[in-house]
Amino acid sequence: MRLTKYSHACVRLEGDGVLVIDPGVFSEREALDGVDAVLVTHEHFDHLNVEKLTDALAGRPEVKIFTHPDVIPKLGDLGSVATAVNSGDDFTAAGFSVRAYGGWHALIHPDMPRVPNLGFVVDESLYHPGDSYDVPADVHVETLFVPVSAPWLKASETIDFIRAVKPARAYALHDSLLNEPYANLLSGLLGQLAGAEYERLTPGTTVDL
Repeated sequence: MRLTKYSHACVRLEGDGVLVIDPGVFSEREALDGVDAVLVTHEHFDHLNVEKLTDALAGRPEVKIFTHPDVIPKLGDLGSVATAVNSGDDFTAAGFSVRAYGGWHALIHPDMPRVPNLGFVVDESLYHPGDSYDVPADVHVETLFVPVSAPWLKASETIDFIRAVKPARAYALHDSLLNEPYANLLSGLLGQLAGAEYERLTPGTTVDL
């Protein structure tokens, strides 16, 4: 599996096919070049950019989108190529095996309604949780993408999430809003306390797993 991290929450996986997770407004359009399937964790604009997806999928009806049923109405005309999935569902996307986990976005504030959120484990080894700290308890995750900056989280929760999942390596997710001083501080904390290798990948960086 070849992994490329794009800005913020967007991850591209290449194997027999090309699978892209969460191409939002902060991610580069090139992330979707030649894509075969797209996973969308939830409806927020930093994880789903319908205009960008529409442009990338124009004239390519074979490309499939997999997401929670509540997100499909947000896709407009792309709803015709979308498959609804729920927590616990197993499916194949772009040649990769995928299982959905979780169900809800992390709580931002009690006065704000929560939206559905699915995390995705790919090939029983890589986990993208979207905007949640849901732990996939029935699989051994080798590579974890961990949210590190958002209105709904704090550093101690990030540390505890990595400890609970117990991956071999963790890469920063949801990181476009980080400034460099805090990114460096956080890297030190996670390196000391998380119990796994941690790295914040520069957008466009490719890793072979």
